[in-house]
Amino acid sequence: MIKNNFLREILLIVLTTIILALSVSYKNTSIFYWAILSFFIILSLNILTKRIVGYFFETKVETKFWSTYQYGFRQDFHFKRPLTMAWLPLVITLITNSIFWWLAILEFDVAAKSERVSRRHGLYRFTEVTEWHMAWIAIWGITINIAAAVIAYILGFELFTKLSIYYAFWSIIPLSSLDGSKVFFSSKILWSTIFVILLFFLGWALIL
Repeated sequence: MIKNNFLREILLIVLTTIILALSVSYKNTSIFYWAILSFFIILSLNILTKRIVGYFFETKVETKFWSTYQYGFRQDFHFKRPLTMAWLPLVITLITNSIFWWLAILEFDVAAKSERVSRRHGLYRFTEVTEWHMAWIAIWGITINIAAAVIAYILGFELFTKLSIYYAFWSIIPLSSLDGSKVFFSSKILWSTIFVILLFFLGWALIL
């Protein structure tokens, strides 16, 4: 079971890496392989960090492709089955001729581990994972990408720096079930603080 989950997560990282690398290198194919390497590291760090933080909260974090049920504002405007949005970066790149990139196509679910019930709160009490837990898991994923961007810049890897900051910025967008929504609906003040910080880094990345 653990082996299957690990292989599934590696496959998810590889597929996401290819999709995002194709998107950002559409008009500059010379950076494709560097984008592949960069996104593989960016995604691996993000997902691994969320798993580690989830472990300390005694939860299990599962990352998957972002899916949506809704196609309108009315409650009855929804698909019969969830629509996977993995195609969105490629479509937006083609429509905008790579002027605009969309990098957010992963989401995560959190479930409480059985030991959380007995050790943290007593048997059969407070087993639900709160929005605050999910917010901090998301924030640490963003934080590791920003930290990696700064380290990469010091080491001279400018492309990695830019892509890591762009990915972190897209992660804070409060849309559907993306990471930003988990932070936004937990604490709007916390979300605003992270958003302002990321705006600063985004500005820095744009002038590199």
